[in-house]
Amino acid sequence: MSRTKFRWAQSEDSILGLCAKWMRPDNDVPEKEAISSERFFPYLVIMNRGSTKKTVLVAMSGGVDSSVAAALLLEQGYNVIGVTMKTYDFDDVGGNVSNESSCCGLGAVYDARLVAARLGIPHYVMDFRKEFGRHVVDYFVAEYFKGRTPNPCVMCNRDIKWGELLKKAQALGADCIATGHYARLRYDETRNRHVVSRAAYTQKDQSYALWAISQESLSKTMFPLGMKSKPEVREIAQRLSLRTADKEESYEICFIADNDYARFLKERVDRVSVPIEEGDIVRDGKVVGKHQGYPFYTIGQRKGIGAFGRKMYVTGVDAERNTLRIGEDRDLYHSILIARNVNWVVPPGDREIRVSAMVRYKDVAEPATAYPNGEAIRIVFDRPKRAITPGQSVVLYDGEDVLGGGIIDEVME
Repeated sequence: MSRTKFRWAQSEDSILGLCAKWMRPDNDVPEKEAISSERFFPYLVIMNRGSTKKTVLVAMSGGVDSSVAAALLLEQGYNVIGVTMKTYDFDDVGGNVSNESSCCGLGAVYDARLVAARLGIPHYVMDFRKEFGRHVVDYFVAEYFKGRTPNPCVMCNRDIKWGELLKKAQALGADCIATGHYARLRYDETRNRHVVSRAAYTQKDQSYALWAISQESLSKTMFPLGMKSKPEVREIAQRLSLRTADKEESYEICFIADNDYARFLKERVDRVSVPIEEGDIVRDGKVVGKHQGYPFYTIGQRKGIGAFGRKMYVTGVDAERNTLRIGEDRDLYHSILIARNVNWVVPPGDREIRVSAMVRYKDVAEPATAYPNGEAIRIVFDRPKRAITPGQSVVLYDGEDVLGGGIIDEVME
């Protein structure tokens, strides 16, 4: 047994140890001894006995937001189950193998477990490493090697939290899942749709990353923090003496703990059969320099392209030709994009609609017209938008409500 796997299974007298052993489909547990997750549910019924409300499975990352989400639901009388997802191994993703305090590390699991103990709710660790690797990490790498800049959080939300985790929750007999996202959710009887809206606390709004979730999944979802501010959440955690009350937030992509994308991609070259080679940097059709490999660059980037006596930026990435296009800031502005793999939270039909659109997280939504076309959509902004980037998500709003979104595929003048 490897060092990492042993550390996950060593405390077998605890809930953490039991779940790490029994709910992980790997070779460390003999097939004849393995039991299904459904067999844990009788214990959950006993531990939550006395409540007449629904059972909610809360995704507990070991941070303050999900901790308070669980506390609020418990306060409202729900049967609450805490679950921490194991989505990758540090030995596999590299970069920070000695620090397992970030999301999915042992420290995060330990924090979530102690919060659950403090609240008096059961806590389990579930293994989604294979699914996360296939749906999120492999997607992330493949997109970069296509010269695009992906948003892995969108895929994680759609395929892991509201895909694999929701399936597991239903297998356990839970009625729905809840997370610590700052967003609001309601059922709109007029439209007959479950509608995601911006959080009341706009500084932390995370509705941008939720556009791809299906209606069926939204019907089994709760966002307890939708009306809370971050200071309120911390105050609640402090009042309840939760271990995570003052825990710092993590902003990097969870599986790249050192935030070194180049290092991460270089370590995966042999898995994608795409060589990373030096290539041309082009300005107005003329070669003006060399780059170190197109996957290491994104639209709007300045670092690593050389000095030209004035500020220059990456304005295009051509994976087929292994070239970068550069230009001045004004060359980053475009008015039209085509997005594909569209999901409509509120379908517009075939008609064009007026929207406010964001092209990245923390972007300022700008007025635009959306022209639906099957699984694609053309967005025309009223004014040119800076650094629209293929691979990122465009999310459409009607006021506070998310109408839908898609993956940016093409950018045009």
